[in-house]
Amino acid sequence: MIRLIVAAAFALAAIDVAAAQTTLRVGDQKGNSQAVMEAAGVLRDIPYKIEWKEFAAAAPLLEALGAGAIDTGLVGDAPFTFAAASKIPVKAIAAVRQSRDGLAVVVPENSAIRSFDDLRGKKIATGRGSIGHQLILAALESRGWQASDVQIVFLAPSDAKVAYTQGSVDAWSTWEPYVSQEEVLFKSRRVITADGITPGLGFQVATPDAINGKRAELEDFVRRLAAARAWSQNNVEGYAATWGRLMNIPPAVPLNWLTRARIRIAPIDDGVVADEQKTIDLYDRWGLIRQKINAADIVDRSFAAAVEKGAGL
Repeated sequence: MIRLIVAAAFALAAIDVAAAQTTLRVGDQKGNSQAVMEAAGVLRDIPYKIEWKEFAAAAPLLEALGAGAIDTGLVGDAPFTFAAASKIPVKAIAAVRQSRDGLAVVVPENSAIRSFDDLRGKKIATGRGSIGHQLILAALESRGWQASDVQIVFLAPSDAKVAYTQGSVDAWSTWEPYVSQEEVLFKSRRVITADGITPGLGFQVATPDAINGKRAELEDFVRRLAAARAWSQNNVEGYAATWGRLMNIPPAVPLNWLTRARIRIAPIDDGVVADEQKTIDLYDRWGLIRQKINAADIVDRSFAAAVEKGAGL
């Protein structure tokens, strides 16, 4: 019933796009925006076309965005920071807020490692420039350690999973739903999470060309995405079951993830800008970005009203 009400509300509020055949090219990662929007029923009666393109991680999504192959997509704050510092034309138009418990360093069930301190000199797999990479750096910094105090092995998620399973690395710094998959299906343990260490932000980003040329479509899209995430918070069990079927993963995995994540779409505000600046400053201190940038310069606050409307704020 709730889905029907949400869908009907959007049908009544559908924007009047002059060129009905306009296509919004949306980058997504498996089981993310498209999955929740379909489950919430907010993709009906859209007065433009959405062309979904799926990516294995944020880095290739941002590369596609920089090449003009997509208009918008959802990424973590770490890869977004790298992209902005590398002069990829991209701006954040909405933020993703969630608990930071699902960004974690995990170890196998039978590992002798009990805390991050036990990882000194050990191998940790993660993606270069990913939020997992960010977590490792923040954890090192919080302990006054150097980069050489651990061995970071840069691997894509699929390769990291293989290395972790085979014991080629001692730990894996990763994000959801990988963390919940490891916990629920393989009894892995989290030895540190991002809670209290990193902001753990995500961003809906877009190219300047899309912001200028497809503003109405982008506003409508972020409004629907915000509504879908609001719906999912009130329908955790149902959404977890739907997500599990879509991804062919036992529902206990998404239930573990979504129960603690409480994912919501938030407008770009002073708090978001301040948290993004923390990520920028972290990478600047570690010498990983060529030049320091100001968070205020890489965000666009003009989509706040659309986000707030969709989220019911």
